[in-house]
Amino acid sequence: MVINFGAGPAKLPEEVLKSVQESLLNCNGSGVSIMEMSHRSQNYAKIQDAAINDLRELLNVPDNYKILLMQGGGTGQFAAVCLNLMGRTGTADYVVTGAWSAKAAKEAAQYGKVNLVLPKMSNYTSVPRQSSWTLDPNASFVYYCDNETVHGVEFDFVPEIANGVPLVCDMSSNFLSRPIDVNKFGVIFAGAQKNIGPAGTTVVIIREDLIGHHMPNTPSILNFSLMDKEKSLLNTPPTFGIYVMGLVFQWVKRNGGLAGMATNAEIKSKLIYDVIDKSNGFYSCPVDTAVRSRMNIPFRIGNITGVEELEKKFLSQAEDEGMIQLKGHRSVGGIRASLYNAMTVAETKLLANLMLNFYENNNK
Repeated sequence: MVINFGAGPAKLPEEVLKSVQESLLNCNGSGVSIMEMSHRSQNYAKIQDAAINDLRELLNVPDNYKILLMQGGGTGQFAAVCLNLMGRTGTADYVVTGAWSAKAAKEAAQYGKVNLVLPKMSNYTSVPRQSSWTLDPNASFVYYCDNETVHGVEFDFVPEIANGVPLVCDMSSNFLSRPIDVNKFGVIFAGAQKNIGPAGTTVVIIREDLIGHHMPNTPSILNFSLMDKEKSLLNTPPTFGIYVMGLVFQWVKRNGGLAGMATNAEIKSKLIYDVIDKSNGFYSCPVDTAVRSRMNIPFRIGNITGVEELEKKFLSQAEDEGMIQLKGHRSVGGIRASLYNAMTVAETKLLANLMLNFYENNNK
């Protein structure tokens, strides 16, 4: 057995993969594979419509919000959000709390004035309270990343923005992991490959009144207005990814919905954080307790002089026991365990047990 703790492309529910396998040559009785199916066919229309409707139900998306299925991942949306929204006032507020929000802010600077609402941090280990932010009342939008995959920082609150300034949120790595109030956001986007499907599809949820304000030079493929008008079929969509994503949405519904996902996320992350916190410093997580991610847990092993040797030993032992992709992001090093929705409690317990055994055998 192999357990994939990778940050993305990430683990998918086993029963979803089995369903895909069983229908790979004959999707929904069509006689062809989903990978061969025309995106203009009635058979495919049923698949895409069902996926969008199930997502709307799971998140209780209000009627005045559109759901778009786009390409380009989160990085594509760094540009798309600006091209479609920043032209309203020419400026935007960015809350930078990790690597991905920093990249988004850098991209945004090509399209208008970027106001960094927080002083630059030397280390991304916290989320300063909103009372310390410097917001521009004239901003086209306020942007933040709800869960920083690299640094393991997850917001424990939804920002409250005054003056009708829309809130834009990158939820790529914690999408569908807990209930949210969509009404608090102007735009939510999420790359599929971390928590809801294969790489290639990006979900965009946008309030209707924010559509139609794009800059004149906005590429068609990033234009929210055109994508909405064409029902996400402006060009050939990633049909296979959308099909699998739809199966994942149905799996979430069968397994307690977002409340069920949230409960499991708390149980799984607590298993790992408890081992870290009770190890007398053998394991350490740099993130402030209140904003520790439930999805991506970064940690180091041992003291400064022996950390790299111990971490290599831990990773080697983990692979011997079938636990893969636990190496931390190249920019920060260490270990990182990603516990997305598809990761089971039983699988997480195996990692916790490995950590306990490794501690007992190497804590000198």
